[in-house]
Amino acid sequence: MSIAAEAEFASTTPPGIKVKGREAIMDAVEDIAFGSIAGVAGKYIEYPFDTVKVRLQSQPDHQPLRYTGPVDCFKQGLRNDGVLGLYRGITAPLVGAALETSSLFFWERLGRESLFAAGLYQRGKPLPLSALWLTGAISGAFTSLVLTPVELVKCKIQVPTTVSTDGMIQKAPTPLAVIREVFRHQGLKGFWHGQLGTLIRETGGCAAWFGSKETVTLLFHRFNSKSVADPATDNLERPPLPLWQQALAGASAGMSYNFLFYPADTIKSRMQTSAIAPGAPPQKFSQEAVMLWKQYGLKGMYRGCGITVARSAPSSAFIFIIFDALKDYFDARS
Repeated sequence: MSIAAEAEFASTTPPGIKVKGREAIMDAVEDIAFGSIAGVAGKYIEYPFDTVKVRLQSQPDHQPLRYTGPVDCFKQGLRNDGVLGLYRGITAPLVGAALETSSLFFWERLGRESLFAAGLYQRGKPLPLSALWLTGAISGAFTSLVLTPVELVKCKIQVPTTVSTDGMIQKAPTPLAVIREVFRHQGLKGFWHGQLGTLIRETGGCAAWFGSKETVTLLFHRFNSKSVADPATDNLERPPLPLWQQALAGASAGMSYNFLFYPADTIKSRMQTSAIAPGAPPQKFSQEAVMLWKQYGLKGMYRGCGITVARSAPSSAFIFIIFDALKDYFDARS
């Protein structure tokens, strides 16, 4: 069941009645399980595009650009590494995708519950769209703590292999090798290098992810019913959307998430893929941002954005369709 549908369903429950503890636990378990399944499916769809995005973002400043654009990056990747090269390092991201998506849905639910508990909204009434954007931001802020270490390992594996002084191409590191290297030189704190960038991207991006999906969903309901009532506050029972409308709502969420806060992700990727000398302090978020802006301006901040937004549309659509379908199926059986 989608967030909007759950809010509408809640309107049929008399105000003041609280969800039983066992039901709340089962809802949390479902969020984690279904979110993990949806996240893994979405990651397989988007990963080759994500590899290209990271490679475009991480090109060094002191050398000529290795790639002229996404298509050239794809061609060079296929020529040098084959199709499997575009899936290099996917093990950590699969774990990360399961953690990320389940965490997003879990914390979004807790965000809604916290608004009810604080008395800001009445439990028996559906939440307005502004509250759904807020709960998305809350979800993203907490999820960023989980994502930063996973993305750090992923980015260090995805960047192109380097050529040594003797002309031999170095083999891409394994996830365990990256983990050992980071811990040896930077300790546990090193795994959260780039946390500010992830926090900015996830807080704003997830507000847009959940908010855009629910906004488009409610607009489709309004269009389908030809209703003039406010789609955020009316209590009409609404049937499930057609599959193509669900896909468009999910796709709009992914595109909004990636485009609006893409510069923060670019800066984060550069921080996580740059070499750090042993004992030297890592580059700060503000320092990396100023350096990138001076050299490439706004265009550098959005390097690789087109392919990222394009790949996020089908991936996000699949995530929401799978998650909502699993929720609806098990809700109907319970």
